[in-house]
Amino acid sequence: MIPSDSVGLQRWALAAQQQGDEAEAAPVLAAAAARFRTDPLLWQWSALLHRALDRNAEALAAAETAARLAPGHPRIAQGLAHIRLEAGKDAVSAFEAAARLEPANGEILLGLAAARLAVGEGARAVADLDALLAANPLWVDGHSRLAQLRCVTGNAGAATASFERALAAFPRDFSLWQGLIATLVQGERWEDAGDAIARARKAMGDGLYFDANEAVVRSERGEVAAADALFAKVAQAQDPTLEVRRVRHLLRNGRIEAALERIERALQGESAGLIWPYAALGWRIAGDPRWQWLEGDERLVSVIDLADKLPPLNRLAEVLRGLHHAQGEYLDQSVRGGTQTDGPLFARIEPEIAAVRAAIVAAVEGHITRLPPPDPRHPTLGPRHDRPVRFSGSWSVRLADAGHHSNHIHPLGWFSSALYVSLPEPEGQQGWLKLGEPREDLGLGLEPFRTIEPKAGRLVLFPSTMWHGTIPFAAGERLTIAFDVAPPR
Repeated sequence: MIPSDSVGLQRWALAAQQQGDEAEAAPVLAAAAARFRTDPLLWQWSALLHRALDRNAEALAAAETAARLAPGHPRIAQGLAHIRLEAGKDAVSAFEAAARLEPANGEILLGLAAARLAVGEGARAVADLDALLAANPLWVDGHSRLAQLRCVTGNAGAATASFERALAAFPRDFSLWQGLIATLVQGERWEDAGDAIARARKAMGDGLYFDANEAVVRSERGEVAAADALFAKVAQAQDPTLEVRRVRHLLRNGRIEAALERIERALQGESAGLIWPYAALGWRIAGDPRWQWLEGDERLVSVIDLADKLPPLNRLAEVLRGLHHAQGEYLDQSVRGGTQTDGPLFARIEPEIAAVRAAIVAAVEGHITRLPPPDPRHPTLGPRHDRPVRFSGSWSVRLADAGHHSNHIHPLGWFSSALYVSLPEPEGQQGWLKLGEPREDLGLGLEPFRTIEPKAGRLVLFPSTMWHGTIPFAAGERLTIAFDVAPPR
């Protein structure tokens, strides 16, 4: 039963949020907020539920009402700032107002940096965050975000400068070393990561974290014997990410049987979600028929021409180009020779983006109905729910001359995608999407099992566990929208 009092409604809204039932709860909270009129927390809950559904026009109106009713409430001020940012509105003043209420709230300060980047003030965002870190050198999340900001604003060479400054003052702070090493590994800066691990050992002594990351670094640098010894040293570590790295090491060095043994065990445990892409590779190499079960059914992939259901593509391209403020690539993304937008694209309230989202939701719903029968053992074909399509991420990528996506997977998605908006002049298979080809640095020699021609207005959907990348193109612009469909809950 839906409560009738304010406190009960707030608890009910929280339960709905936790259970993924926002679609059912959002209209109830909106009606309750209008009925109570002056209760800021009900307006806030209405905003939060609509935000979770990417319905940020409604979320923004409710958040503004909540902030007007309770101008000194820090959570309400912070919520309004985040919703403005995600909706595509200038959120700088909103984050500044929230920061005045809670000056030490790191999430607000990072939001302010993102808001400045969104309005083209990337240099100011970097300078302000760097100054905050000079005064608060142990704020690891701030250092990590600054590293990304420096990369996307075209200064990747100084990405970890604030970490290094902090470590000069606090050389025995483990969290700083941990953050620095994680950032360098994330960015695949193997030589720098190895150097950082050596310096960390000198300052802190031995440790499991250093051993595990050195094993990864040695493996990626091709130092097989040293990597073997280090992986053996951390054999008892129960870490899903490390297990993936160990499997990569075995596959890269041709130890297919040993890799498959570890894959079989990992598929029974908590790292299964991360290991499926490597099971696909191992099974293909070994000729195991389970690969066909995992990825071979053509119904797992859809190619859908949506041009007649989208806004005019030239206008959509203009909108998207206006969102590409970055001057460089993120540390941990697949983009090579291009830029990627920040924040959830489908949360924006431009009519063109809203129209694209609606067309994509319908296409995804159709794709789901055409899937093979449910199979609880399968990472993609497990039980399906009748809740609305949700997205765990959405963004735009703009590639320039010779740009491409390196081969990768999406560990947080159910289905991943490419929607082509603007393309260079076709020349052979330049710019085509590749499915099934692993990362080049694994050296496995597996070719794509399918290539798909991009066309303006075409949407391609495929399982997020499936390896994918693009063939580089020689010249021109390749502008796309991409998203991950959230796994059913």
